[in-house]
Amino acid sequence: MKKLLMLGGSQLQVPAIKKAKELGHYVILCDISSNVPGELYAHEFYSISTSDKLDVLKLAEALKVDGIVCYGADSGAQTAAYVAEMLDLPTNPYKAVELLTNKDRFREFQRENGFNVPKAKGFYSFEEAKKDFHQFKLPVMIKPVDSSGSRGISMIDSIDLLEEKVEHALNFSKVKRFIMEEYIENDGPHIGGEGFTVDGQLVFRCFSNEQFSTDHRNPFISIMASWPYLRDERIHQKIHDEIQRLLTLLEMKTSALNFDIRIDKDENVYIIEIAPRNGGGCNSKIVQYATGIDLIEYTIRASLGEDCSDLEMQEVKGYWADYVLVNQEHSGQFNGLDISEEFLKKHVVEYELFVNPGDYLSPPTTSYELLGNMILKFHTSDEMLEKLGTIHHDIKIKINDSM
Repeated sequence: MKKLLMLGGSQLQVPAIKKAKELGHYVILCDISSNVPGELYAHEFYSISTSDKLDVLKLAEALKVDGIVCYGADSGAQTAAYVAEMLDLPTNPYKAVELLTNKDRFREFQRENGFNVPKAKGFYSFEEAKKDFHQFKLPVMIKPVDSSGSRGISMIDSIDLLEEKVEHALNFSKVKRFIMEEYIENDGPHIGGEGFTVDGQLVFRCFSNEQFSTDHRNPFISIMASWPYLRDERIHQKIHDEIQRLLTLLEMKTSALNFDIRIDKDENVYIIEIAPRNGGGCNSKIVQYATGIDLIEYTIRASLGEDCSDLEMQEVKGYWADYVLVNQEHSGQFNGLDISEEFLKKHVVEYELFVNPGDYLSPPTTSYELLGNMILKFHTSDEMLEKLGTIHHDIKIKINDSM
């Protein structure tokens, strides 16, 4: 039985913990919080921050682990690569992972290597950014250099908002640094999705159409992703080639990837981010429904140095979507979901709630509260686009805000 150290035990990381046990491995879990959902499924649990490289290294050495995984989160990605490299375990190069999880350094790398990149610069303070603000074409994005999940991100078109949005970004940055970059107008859907590299080659990719919230306080939360990506194969290949060039330059090895990509009106490919990990939410599960490929299993196999050479590209069969249930506008008692009977019967494959009826939802602040995920299926692309466009009519979150 191989020992696998897993970093993070949130609800969204439970599928990876369960899969590791299903594959017959001994699972050791680290999370700074106690009583996390993943603790119920691990063989051992340690209350250690997943971002504390030295403490995690000490634990991994003491327990003589065979592999380390940080599934679906950037918070421990650097730690996983650092510890694996120090212990000569399978991993992507630590320097590459560090670069990919640092937005301003990644932009510098892209610029130096001839990738399409928006004008961007990193700062530590509002005063620094204010001096350079008028050198940027508006609107600009303000982002923490080291956050994920759209936390701390804003778009502004006036210097009057700069100080407020810089403070907001810094609240979500552990290193207290942010990036200012010009906004890229997208032609067609924003591109998300999952991929997998084996010995540095992008052998599998499954791009998605990302849709962001428009009626929440944070308009950059990805609340829906749908498959397949609705552009012709020529565009798929163009994106593939840019990703492969990046992987080669970074000397990436064998691991999962999560994409965040835009294409402008001239079909220039902009790699916004590539996370050296699986995506969050239901992405991996939907990819398995749509292609038969179990990316979680391959991630675990890769972390243990097992052969992944049998992984091959598979096309998406059918039309699928991931709908993220979030609360960002109300506080009060959660009273469940109101799903139209026809929609539930025709399109809902499965869903999971992370809160229970009767739970109190705290007042939204600067982020959002994740209530659950839903996997949907459709018969045609037209049906998928139509139903996703009116989904708020078919799925409603019931909150009693009279408390």
